[in-house]
Amino acid sequence: MSLPDLIIRPRRLRSSAAIRRMVSETSLSAADFIYPLFVDEGIDEPIAVNSMPGVSRIPVSKVAETVREVEALGIPGIIFFGIPAQKDAIGSGGWDDHGVVQQAIREAKAACPDMCVIADTCFCEYTDHGHCGVLDGEDVDNDATLANLQQEALSYARAGIDVIAPSGMMDGMIAAIRSALDDEGFTNVLIMSYAVKYASAYFGPFREAADCAPSFGNRATYQMDPGNRREAIREATLDSDEGADFLIIKPALAYMDIIREVKEATLLPIAVYNVSGEYAMVKAASEKGWIDEKRVVLETMLSFKRAGADLILSYHALDVARWLNEDK
Repeated sequence: MSLPDLIIRPRRLRSSAAIRRMVSETSLSAADFIYPLFVDEGIDEPIAVNSMPGVSRIPVSKVAETVREVEALGIPGIIFFGIPAQKDAIGSGGWDDHGVVQQAIREAKAACPDMCVIADTCFCEYTDHGHCGVLDGEDVDNDATLANLQQEALSYARAGIDVIAPSGMMDGMIAAIRSALDDEGFTNVLIMSYAVKYASAYFGPFREAADCAPSFGNRATYQMDPGNRREAIREATLDSDEGADFLIIKPALAYMDIIREVKEATLLPIAVYNVSGEYAMVKAASEKGWIDEKRVVLETMLSFKRAGADLILSYHALDVARWLNEDK
């Protein structure tokens, strides 16, 4: 049997490691990552999160050491989640100038002034009911929560934050926070909006880590329906128009199509959150010996970049940075 006269041979571009590197369309570096940190006001030593192997809650006294480790690996950003010693119905610990996140911000900036320090700006960790704002019956009162978000953002700004990251999916949250920051002279504090946040089952382990599971109901009245695509574009566009500087899509793995569509619909940098359930699944399969953890994680991170992510929030960030440094 004769071969055709002309065979187009794309395999030539895969014929050696050097050529594959030369024609690679997507790359990954430590500079693409933001590392999440859980800071617990009520502990003196790190406490492992059982459902997230390799992740711990840390005390404020360990923040500087941890942030130095992150910086040494070439990761440019961290995001703080705080677990306060006391909670109440409105989450007032969120705007306590001596609160756990405010302490962590000051520790981080003193230890590593060039680190980009981000604060998750919400109330689920601070309320005794675990919902993301002020309750009216069993519903979250959107506008009462906006007023408290303004106070929380200003408190973080006074502590020295670089980036406010509101995650509660309240209507008008970006405009409210931007207005409050600007009125108080914090015009250079950026806003990284959780613009597209789905009511996802992938968040389960995070609720153990941050001690923020709702005591009743769920968050479906303010987080998005996983079946909705056009709504994601609407939410992203609204937050962009209100003054957001970055947009976050959360979760990431099951929402690659959303990452691409939001990327094409806006000129803002896109961050994706590789969430706790995604992390836990990889760790569990790796511990069973069913997958090659390094290869799966790097492939997944590269896929987020290929889909359109500019930044990746991930609990894998330290490992990824080490692996990339080893492979240089």
